[in-house]
Amino acid sequence: MALTLKQAQMQAMAAQAENTYPEECCGLLLGTLEREHDRRWVHELLPLENRWTAEVQALIEPNPAFPASTLDKRTRYWIDPKAVMQAQRYVRDRGWIILGVYHSHPDNSALPSERDRRLAWSDYSYPILSVVKGKVIDVQSWRLREDGQFQPEAIASDK
Repeated sequence: MALTLKQAQMQAMAAQAENTYPEECCGLLLGTLEREHDRRWVHELLPLENRWTAEVQALIEPNPAFPASTLDKRTRYWIDPKAVMQAQRYVRDRGWIILGVYHSHPDNSALPSERDRRLAWSDYSYPILSVVKGKVIDVQSWRLREDGQFQPEAIASDK
């Protein structure tokens, strides 16, 4: 099980995370899947705007465990469903799929949060970039198992 990204794609994700800091960045991984070896090849990144708002908060977390004042783009991200639909058309036309969603954790580890787990889809890869004081210090990818828990996913580099 491995997610394969080009070095330039890793650098682009890191640049987006650092430029968005102290807010979370987000985007989609577009590419192909080799099911036989469970290998995912990222052909393109689709950086997206973090669309987290108080309205999104009310829809998906009406009774948050944290005070509402602490739930903003520094601790949450949201991808506009319209952007996902556009990406689905884009990848379909190329014979690709959406492989997953990447996002950053400002001043936090590259480990998935409980919210990340609750909103994750089992077929997706979830690279998380840890950004501390404006610099990416770690990137880890995760996949949701059928029991609803995350497991680490190797990240392979393709020049």
